[in-house]
Amino acid sequence: MSSPAPAPARIDVRPGSLDAWRIAVRTRTLWIATVPVFVGTSVAYLASGRVDVLFASLALVASVLLQAIANLQNDVGYTARGAETGTRVGLPRATSCGLLTPREVRLAIVLAVAATILVGLPLVARWGLPVLLMGLTSIVAALAYMGGPRPIAYTPLGELMVFVFFGLVAVIGSGYVQLGAVTPALLTAAAAIGALAAAVLVVNNHRDIAHDASTGRRTFAVLFGARASARLFAVLALAPFVMVPLLVWQTGSQLLWLPLLALPGAISLVRALPTTAPGLGFNALLMRTVMLQLIYGAMLTIGTLLAAWL
Repeated sequence: MSSPAPAPARIDVRPGSLDAWRIAVRTRTLWIATVPVFVGTSVAYLASGRVDVLFASLALVASVLLQAIANLQNDVGYTARGAETGTRVGLPRATSCGLLTPREVRLAIVLAVAATILVGLPLVARWGLPVLLMGLTSIVAALAYMGGPRPIAYTPLGELMVFVFFGLVAVIGSGYVQLGAVTPALLTAAAAIGALAAAVLVVNNHRDIAHDASTGRRTFAVLFGARASARLFAVLALAPFVMVPLLVWQTGSQLLWLPLLALPGAISLVRALPTTAPGLGFNALLMRTVMLQLIYGAMLTIGTLLAAWL
């Protein structure tokens, strides 16, 4: 009879404290929700020459709330399913470490969903059914990632979900509430940002291949193996740079070459993923991938703003 897996290590954080909630929400990864709004808004600004600051602010708050919902559901969902064991080397989960109770986290999820709906009401009132559909499907996806009888996190569709909702929907939605339309440049920018957001999840799942397989998760990395996972990461990390010439052509501005400044970082990450030893080194690689999306998005935003002003 095999011995039970060791309990997750406790960390030096007071239960119920602000630091405990930061762990549950994973504040260091919220750039994944922030970057798409800045990119979508700036691309819309380049197209129209104007920006509605209120709508941009509401879109930003809604996007961050949606990621917070997904992260909180992720935290409590793993604990509830008994999938959090001492073999995992990823970032700590507040409920499994005893820093927050599942009831507290579930209440926070309900409040965050309510806040997201309230924030979205003015946007729906102005733009109607398209924004309503984007908002409702985003909430459902955030809850379904680690909730329900068949969580998305237990399937190979996690990266696709991130690409769609933290790329296509977030960028296009942020631009749509400014323009009331979707431009070709907005679609291209959305695909680029979504690819980089999905690349972050690839690192997470690549790191946890052995652990996920032992707990019944069937992620892309578990089903197809480490080599296929590394190839997927390379495609997602490098594809946004292939899209840069298209963005230059679509916008008619040479300033849209700026995102290429992040290319050396992407190449370094692609080389590092297959050679990183199993363990905590992947957590640093994950944060570097978050920063890659931030730098690419910042360069894209700066380029579009300069193109609009000059």
